[in-house]
Amino acid sequence: MTIILTPYWSNGVQKLKLIEPPHVPKHGLVPPVLDRDVHAARCLAQLRSKDKGLEKYIYLSQLKHEDYAMFYRLCLQNMAEFTPIIYTPTVGDACVNFSEIYRRPEGLYVSIKDKGKIGSVIRNWPKIDEARISVVTDGSRILGLGDLGVNGMGISIGKLSLYVAGAGIRPESTIPICLDLGTNTQRYLDDPFYLGLRQIRVGDAEMTAFMDEFMEEMSKTFPKLMIQFEDFSTDNAFKYLERYRKKYPVFNDDIQGTGAVVLSGFLNAAKLSSAASGQPLSSHRILFFGAGSAGVGVASQLMSFFTLQGLTEDEARRRIYLVDSQGLVYDTRGPLAEHKKYFSRDDYQGPPMKDLLDIIAYVKPTALLGLSTISGAFNGDILDAMAAINPRPIIFPLSNPVKLSECSFADAVAHTQGRVLFASGSPFPEQQFQGKTLYPGQGNNMYIFPGLGLAAILGRVSEITDSMVEASSLGLANSLTNEERSLGLLYPRIERIREISAFIAKEVIRAAQKAGVDRSPDLRGMSDDELLRFINNKMWTP
Repeated sequence: MTIILTPYWSNGVQKLKLIEPPHVPKHGLVPPVLDRDVHAARCLAQLRSKDKGLEKYIYLSQLKHEDYAMFYRLCLQNMAEFTPIIYTPTVGDACVNFSEIYRRPEGLYVSIKDKGKIGSVIRNWPKIDEARISVVTDGSRILGLGDLGVNGMGISIGKLSLYVAGAGIRPESTIPICLDLGTNTQRYLDDPFYLGLRQIRVGDAEMTAFMDEFMEEMSKTFPKLMIQFEDFSTDNAFKYLERYRKKYPVFNDDIQGTGAVVLSGFLNAAKLSSAASGQPLSSHRILFFGAGSAGVGVASQLMSFFTLQGLTEDEARRRIYLVDSQGLVYDTRGPLAEHKKYFSRDDYQGPPMKDLLDIIAYVKPTALLGLSTISGAFNGDILDAMAAINPRPIIFPLSNPVKLSECSFADAVAHTQGRVLFASGSPFPEQQFQGKTLYPGQGNNMYIFPGLGLAAILGRVSEITDSMVEASSLGLANSLTNEERSLGLLYPRIERIREISAFIAKEVIRAAQKAGVDRSPDLRGMSDDELLRFINNKMWTP
């Protein structure tokens, strides 16, 4: 049973009541002939009759509210079609316009005005005992769109829809949460429809005190809950992950999820690249264009790629280069943000190197990864340069949504004569080149977080360890079928997401057991086959 919160007004204040519709409507309340299969086709036809992504998003939101089983049934049957609507890229437009398209309550809002009584606010959630997973955002850095304030709730809603569809987590077990700490975006402060507080964001000390109370109250109210942080500003993303990860089951998708999914695709790409060049896997050099939370998070995760090849941590670190808005990141350039210091170069003391072409000539990278949200940053000259020094260049423009991607798949194919090993953050269409169909990889975090979250729930973990995140990445890399490998795919087909999530969940549970953070002793004695069957049996199916 999904949670349906129906609003009503009392003394000028909107309140909510919980409505649980019966599974089978009483006779006479539906048309005499309402076949569910025919109705599924009808709903799909209604969706496809709409020509704008935002209209499709609104339709599916309505369908999920009115008939959640049908929504998830259609989602599972049409995963490749639905994912870009309920999540990136369309969710970006939905968040920008969230206050304008708002229809009904969904999720939990906790504001800075609730400081001192946060526990009483979150205890208003009507399904406390069922809660197992929550996506929490403060709306401060939504995708590449900036500070959207409470409009960021669309991200929490969308991610949890993918948890349900991708890993079979029960709808009633999910809690989308948006923390309203103000917004620094003036157009929302001036917008009469804006749903959040009309104040600028609170300072660091006030936010930290709020977050400490919020996390403590969440752990008391929902003792079986895993929390996923989403789209916090770069500094806060790192700060709050480190502050709480040893105390609560907390995961940051921008840092750890993005890193895990990119590591998985990179593992498969690096093997193909090395096969073409004849160079060992340990010789790869990775250049990151973008050094925010996602960029540094991915760089940290890709350390595992090199340590798996036998390199020391220091040797692995030296295979990675960062570029930020001021160019190559190196020690003698000047003061650096704390999160950039680990990868800052100590082997370059020259003048600031700002031009990406010059940096490529200096580094000679085998892989170029974009997490900059700068559209077109990987122009023809950049792509030509990468193709000139690599038989099969690895190009991963990972910024979301599509309009902020560093390059398109079509451009990458054209400028590398079809030799590119490509993965993006948002979907691109396949390309024809010299009579062959080339398929773009999409490093979509939904390959990782549903299975990781399912493992956290079933394993009743006390924390999300680095080894668990790495296990999710290796599990994804190893989930390609022979047919997918023959097509040169870097990621498996999204239509197999439930199968992939179950396999990842198994691998993550085993990692949790090795780390001693699991609290489900019954799972420890199961064989891998038994554990996989157990996981599949626990998945909710509409």
